[in-house]
Amino acid sequence: MSEATVSPSAVMDEAIGRSLPPWWLLLITGIGWILVSLIVLRFDYTSVHAVSLLFGFVAIAAGVMEIAMVFLAGGWWKVLNGLLAVVFIVAGIVAFIHPGNTFAALAGIFSFVLVFAGIYDIIISIASRTGAWWLQLISGILLLVLGFWAAGYWGRSAVLLIAWVAAFTLIRGVRDFVLAFRVREIQR
Repeated sequence: MSEATVSPSAVMDEAIGRSLPPWWLLLITGIGWILVSLIVLRFDYTSVHAVSLLFGFVAIAAGVMEIAMVFLAGGWWKVLNGLLAVVFIVAGIVAFIHPGNTFAALAGIFSFVLVFAGIYDIIISIASRTGAWWLQLISGILLLVLGFWAAGYWGRSAVLLIAWVAAFTLIRGVRDFVLAFRVREIQR
């Protein structure tokens, strides 16, 4: 046998490696997310701008995705996707123009988001009762308590929003950083 046999897992690893983005791109995004978390953790007016700009970018990206959905959807869904695209893009532009007002609005509704997320987690955990359902129940109760605590005073809601965004961006940055080296290993 002159040809070396290649295992199916090696072929699959090679195919996965080619489909992944370059490892250095994940490294750059990881560093970027960590920098955003450090900016947000300053807890000053820079944090307000960072949270508002982050919301603006996410809203515009959601608007672009809804525009793409207009071409994929059928019937009345096209109208709904088009309407959502306009709303998301306008919200993103407003976030760039008025970051202080955007932050105040986000902080104002954040407590309600926590309450609804907590209620949802509680209902789903009780309805499923499989595996570690009690972890989702505890998470739901914590979200519900945090939501009611933050709803009582705008300042608590603002601090909670900043802490949540900082934690999310830091976790996302560390994840992308670790993922970059895993992708590098696969692509070699």
